[in-house]
Amino acid sequence: MTAPEPSRDDRARSVQDYIDERPVWADGTIVAWTPMTAMQWRIWGLAAAGKFFEGLVVFMTGVATPLIAREFNMTAAEHGLVSAATLFGILIGAIALGGLADYFGRKLLFVAEMVIFVVFLVLLTASPSLPWLIVFLFGIGLALGCDYPTSHLMISESTPSNLRGRLVLSAFGFQALGVLVGTAVGFAVLHHFPDIGAWRWMYATAIVPALLVTIGRFFVLESASWQLSRGRIEEAEQTTASLLRRHPPYPRSVRLSPGPRHHLPHGLRIARYRVLFNRSNRRATILASVPWLLQDLGTYGIGIFTPTILAASLGHEPVQARNLSDLVYNDMLAAKGAALIDVLLLLGIIAAVLLADKVSRITLQAFGFIGCAAGLLLASMATRVDGNIHIVLIFAGFMVFNFMTNLGPNAQTYLLAGEVFPTAIRGLGAGFAAAFAKIGAVTTAFLFPILLADIGTRALLHILVVTSLLGAAVTWIFRIETARVSLDKIGGGHPEAQARTRSA
Repeated sequence: MTAPEPSRDDRARSVQDYIDERPVWADGTIVAWTPMTAMQWRIWGLAAAGKFFEGLVVFMTGVATPLIAREFNMTAAEHGLVSAATLFGILIGAIALGGLADYFGRKLLFVAEMVIFVVFLVLLTASPSLPWLIVFLFGIGLALGCDYPTSHLMISESTPSNLRGRLVLSAFGFQALGVLVGTAVGFAVLHHFPDIGAWRWMYATAIVPALLVTIGRFFVLESASWQLSRGRIEEAEQTTASLLRRHPPYPRSVRLSPGPRHHLPHGLRIARYRVLFNRSNRRATILASVPWLLQDLGTYGIGIFTPTILAASLGHEPVQARNLSDLVYNDMLAAKGAALIDVLLLLGIIAAVLLADKVSRITLQAFGFIGCAAGLLLASMATRVDGNIHIVLIFAGFMVFNFMTNLGPNAQTYLLAGEVFPTAIRGLGAGFAAAFAKIGAVTTAFLFPILLADIGTRALLHILVVTSLLGAAVTWIFRIETARVSLDKIGGGHPEAQARTRSA
């Protein structure tokens, strides 16, 4: 097997053309895959770490909250504020910082967001009061919100088209691993330090790993596609050559074409978001944003409050605790059940990775939404029965929901949001979609404990059944297929993109 010989072809090409290039056998047969370089794997690993920390910190809150509530004597409304603080930070971070990657580069934001994350994580472990705790949780969310579009762009703009879906989703899958590890860490800390301040140690476990990832992000390359979109052709050629450095060397030289120019909105004002709603990009904006909001209503509501729901459903509700020992015991019991259910998140994302680039993104997302509705409906039926059947239905329903959400909407909405926009506004579009989605996450995180007490588990689950079915409908109506399509050919203004939209 030999490397291709691009030096024979003096035509200028796009960054993605070089990334997608494959070696050939001596008889001219092209290899079925494109080997990844060490730099491409480094970018992937450091981006995956960001998603891991999101799952770890956000969902660890579900285990930590009962202890925080006891230490600060929280009301139901304050309980909602604590649960929603990180998610509100993600909303603001995605919309205020994510789009900056289109102006200042992917790498700068890729590093800055981790610095912000580490600073606020350290401050969180030393929170002196409830208001400060909420501020620090918001700061952590700010960093994670910026990471939503930036990590996706770092991976998708540096990897082969035929592997992009699997690589983005496998990195995103580390969120599910973070959920599982966060729940396990919460349980382990409670087991070894059954104290009211154990929640501080839970968050502290992430400080050193986060610091190492921050240092690692200084040693990655800027996106050559972004450099090219800004007219920095020579820099883009050097970056592409460094990104694709391998043995045997190919390509031996890089000559880039400026490619199609996209309108980049000027300034950092809210008005710049108008470009997302023009004729070329409106369909992509709706597809990237609305289904993501609808899935976040269920994913974050069920995810964060799984321990609480299980404790209430199994007759071990934390508010019934007579003393600290009872509180810790109830929290550990709920954490055990949540960990069992959260395993299905990991299995779901594994299935999504295996099917990515083989099955339509749209089909997986719509099918996943319908599966989420089925799981929630199954869980709601548990309120009508008693005994072992009650427990079986609760666990089975939540397991189906977790598997289907990561197979479908939780994975595919993230993937699509970073693919359906042209390069010049990809960070802006993906950031807007993530921020819009977090409106649903913040809403459900704040209202979930209140609604859980006021209308009960069954009515709440029925509402989420309806939103899941609505997500499937919106996905299908506004569908745009991006599987195995070069990023150079994605965007409302590209003729091939328009053709795919009409035929989808």
